[in-house]
Amino acid sequence: MRKADVVTKVADLTGVPKVDVLVTLEAFFREVKNSVKSGENVYVRGFGSFIAKKRAQKIGRIIKRNETIVIPEHYIPAFKPAKTFVDAVKKGKLAAEKK
Repeated sequence: MRKADVVTKVADLTGVPKVDVLVTLEAFFREVKNSVKSGENVYVRGFGSFIAKKRAQKIGRIIKRNETIVIPEHYIPAFKPAKTFVDAVKKGKLAAEKK
């Protein structure tokens, strides 16, 4: 499912025009990106958490040149789903396999 599909589905379920749903969705994404970028985690109860994970410094290799490099400590964005979300996906997957 793509973003356009989500916008269409939400617009159909709520009766809100697609343009308004798209603007709201884009604003949500922008706010999550800005918050995680500034080091603040975003928690959505029942859905999950958008967090910045710290990666430790490590030694990497450039295979073509056979040289080692130091990859500095850095942060990466991550999503941790809520337990209720994980349980719902597991139940949905099992129901789909039984059909």
